Amino acid sequence: MGGDLHPRRIINAYSQGIFPWFSENDPLMWWSPNPRTIINCCDLRINRTLRKALKKSPYKVTLNTAFDQVIKQCANAPFRTDGTWILPEMQQAYINLHKLGYAHSIEVWQTLDTDVLKANKTLVGGLYGIAINGFFSGESMFYSKANASKFALVALNHLLTSLDVDFIDCQLLNPFLADMGAIEISRDDFIKRKQIAINKQVTENFWQPRQL
Repeated sequence: MGGDLHPRRIINAYSQGIFPWFSENDPLMWWSPNPRTIINCCDLRINRTLRKALKKSPYKVTLNTAFDQVIKQCANAPFRTDGTWILPEMQQAYINLHKLGYAHSIEVWQTLDTDVLKANKTLVGGLYGIAINGFFSGESMFYSKANASKFALVALNHLLTSLDVDFIDCQLLNPFLADMGAIEISRDDFIKRKQIAINKQVTENFWQPRQL
């Protein structure tokens, strides 16, 4: 417990497999759970319904074009009936990290235009997290249309696979992640795999904003 949400402290924490997580009126708390939840990229579960949706391509997906919108939507998602840990100070901390090139978002849009970067569009899903080289720790996701958050997760999986990274850090297990193929591993195993991913070098323009 304690400390602050300065970018250097947060990146130092993630580098060691630690992340901040606290509710309103709580002290600032840091976590490194055992077991740890991950999705092995090769084991991402795409069921028949999602596979059909992906083929129909009802959405367009982008990278790092609307980070502020994604984190605010995650904080205010209507399915969070028990409140949120994405408090205003957390939002600002991750927006600062995005500006520094550490926090990234994947956006899912509903649009009729083939060029989503120029189109009239509605944000219907997305996710965000922290990346240190090839290590990506997912923080949160949201959706307002069917399968939209799953589209974001599939896109992230493709991105990391292109780097030869073999897992996504999901931190804590929930039913949605379990349905997508998430598993729990020991903290010791996670730390070893995290370090391998962190050592994966990423080209300077890998996380540049673009359509996926």
